[in-house]
Amino acid sequence: MNAVTYKCPACASPLEFSGGEQKLVCRACGNEYELEAIEALNETDESQRSDREGFDWGEMRRMRSEENLDNAVNYICSSCGAEIITDMETAATKCPYCDNVVVLSDKVSGNLRPNVIIPFKIDRDGVLTAVRTMCRGKPLLPKNFIDENKLKEIQGIYVPFWLYGCKADGAMTYNATKVRTWSTEKYNFTETSHFLVKREGTLDFERIPVDGSLRMDNALMDSIEPFDWRELCGFDSKYLSGFVADRYDDDADANLPRASARVETSAEQFFRSTVRGYASVSKRSGRINLSDTSVKYAMLPVYLIKTKYNGKEYTYAMNGQTGKIVGQLPVSWGRFWGWFAGIGAAVTAVLSALVLLLF
Repeated sequence: MNAVTYKCPACASPLEFSGGEQKLVCRACGNEYELEAIEALNETDESQRSDREGFDWGEMRRMRSEENLDNAVNYICSSCGAEIITDMETAATKCPYCDNVVVLSDKVSGNLRPNVIIPFKIDRDGVLTAVRTMCRGKPLLPKNFIDENKLKEIQGIYVPFWLYGCKADGAMTYNATKVRTWSTEKYNFTETSHFLVKREGTLDFERIPVDGSLRMDNALMDSIEPFDWRELCGFDSKYLSGFVADRYDDDADANLPRASARVETSAEQFFRSTVRGYASVSKRSGRINLSDTSVKYAMLPVYLIKTKYNGKEYTYAMNGQTGKIVGQLPVSWGRFWGWFAGIGAAVTAVLSALVLLLF
C-alpha cells in the first residue's frame, strides 16, 4: 500500500491532520487547509507532471527524397573526413573545417536532397565590413589587429539544419502570492494571500532550427539566429554556385532532444508570461504534449571566417542572410593594464583633491 503525504502549498512543509479543526495544518507557517482542497491539488499536480524524456514526436516524417542533386558533386576531405557538396564547375576548393586543399573528382554519389534553402545575401565585401564593424570601439582590442591581421579564409558554406514543427498542448500550475500591508497607531500588518494559478493552451511551433553538422559548434550556430524565414525557398542546386554545402552527419532523430528542449522552454516562458499581477510566482507543476510533428531538411547560409593573430587562430561565424557575426576577439593585455592603471591614477587624483578640500 502506497503512503500518501501532503505538503503545504505555501511553504512546502509537511501537513498534519488536526482532529479538533478537522483540517490539514502546517506547523511551519500556521496555514490551514480543507482535506478535499489538498487532495484536488495533488490530483492536478499528478495529471500535469511533465516527463522531459517522454516527448513524443509521433509519426515524424523526414520530408526528403533520395534524388541525386542536379549539377552538384560531393567530396570527402582526406584530412578530416568532412563530406562537402559543391557545384560541378568547381575544380578545387578548401575544406572549411581544416583548410585542406581538395581537388574535386568527377565522381557523383547519391545525396539526400534538402527540402528548402535560404540563399546567401551577403557577399565577401559585406563580410569584411561586418568584421570591421565588430572590431570598432573595442578599447582592449590589439591596436594593430585590423591593420596587420589578414583573413586566413572566408568560406561561404551552406550548413545543414533540421527544421522541426509541432503543436504543443500545455497545462501549467503556479503558486502565486499577493501581499497587502497596513498600519495602525501601534502595529504594522502584512497579509499574504496564496493563489493556485492554472494556465492551459495550445501553441503552434514552426521551423525550430537545429544544425545537423557535428563539426559545427552548436552554441555558435544558435548565436547567429534568427534567420528570416520569409526568404525560405525550395532547394535548387543553382544556389550552390560559388559556395560549398556541408552534408548532414547528425540526423533528425539524434537532434530530437535539442528540438524538444527548445519547445519546452519556449512554451513554459509563454505560459509564465501570462501570469501577472502577483507579488511572487513559482512553477508548481506542468505538462507539455506534442502532436502534428514534422521535420524538414534545410541548408542555411553561414560564413566561416578564420583569422590568425600572434600565432593563435580565431574563428567567427556570420549569418550569410542577415549579417549577424559572432566570435571571440583577442585582448591586448598591455592595453588592459594601461587602461587599468589609467583608472587607478584617476581615482587617486580624485581622492587627493577630496583630501585637499576637506583638510
